Amino acid sequence: MRQTALPRMFRRGPPAEVKLLVLALLSLAMLVADAQWRVFEPVRQTVSIALYPFQRAVLLPRDLVRQVNDWTNAATLVRTENEALQRQRIELAQVSTHAAQLAAENAQLRRLLGVSDTTQQSAVVVEVLYEPASAFNQRLVFNKGSSSGIAPGMPVIDEGGVVGQIVRVTPMTAEAALLTDDQVSIPVQLLRNGLRLIAFGGAAQGKVEVRYLTADADIREGDTLVTSGVGGLFPAGLPVARVDLVERDSASGFARAVAEPLAHPERYRHFLVLQVNSAIPEPSAAPAVQADPAPTTNDADGASPKAD
Repeated sequence: MRQTALPRMFRRGPPAEVKLLVLALLSLAMLVADAQWRVFEPVRQTVSIALYPFQRAVLLPRDLVRQVNDWTNAATLVRTENEALQRQRIELAQVSTHAAQLAAENAQLRRLLGVSDTTQQSAVVVEVLYEPASAFNQRLVFNKGSSSGIAPGMPVIDEGGVVGQIVRVTPMTAEAALLTDDQVSIPVQLLRNGLRLIAFGGAAQGKVEVRYLTADADIREGDTLVTSGVGGLFPAGLPVARVDLVERDSASGFARAVAEPLAHPERYRHFLVLQVNSAIPEPSAAPAVQADPAPTTNDADGASPKAD
């Protein structure tokens, strides 16, 4: 009878140990051959080319994540650099503005020093602290007061001319009423002919007014008003204003003039306060001074010995 073949799973082959040994020897031989003669280089190149698409497919998620991170980092870096450049631009603009402001202030201070050289009175350089917000008064508050020798009544000037007058002081600050304030009046005269007048503030916005003129007064548009020195508070010869308008009323026989101040307090921060003698004697002080040297007499004409 024909013998039936055994199933494949029951067939016995070489032991696994023998197979492992054979494969190990084969691998060792291939390593030695490749190291000595590099005979498997074409095979390696072919396998590398065949595996490259799979390698790229496997590395694609990593490359995508890295590209997204690089794009995010680049966007963040660009935004940071843009902010730094904007900040630097603003800082440079501030530095430039500050330098220009310092240059303008230095130029003004030089002009003020030149003005102080032309005046006989000693002067104090003051700086504006703030401008009180008021619709009725035009004032400036300075950073120096009575401790620096400033007293009420002292004139305030800049290189253009008279700015105003000190009206209130504290030990550390001083308040000045501007030339256009309604509480300021200055004895002036026309530079052209010497006509003495009085300039008042508060007539119009940013203007001064010359009142109590006769209709035939010799005053014209374009005339320059300077301080006359009458009263002793304002030294003579300080520029005050330039006449813009002259109104003559033939019916009443009077005239008025409106003038533009030559000083510009709204442009500058530093001014000069002239330390003039602003003390006003008491009404009772004059008789007391005259009564001391007068001799005592019973005559009706008590002043006759002084007349001799």
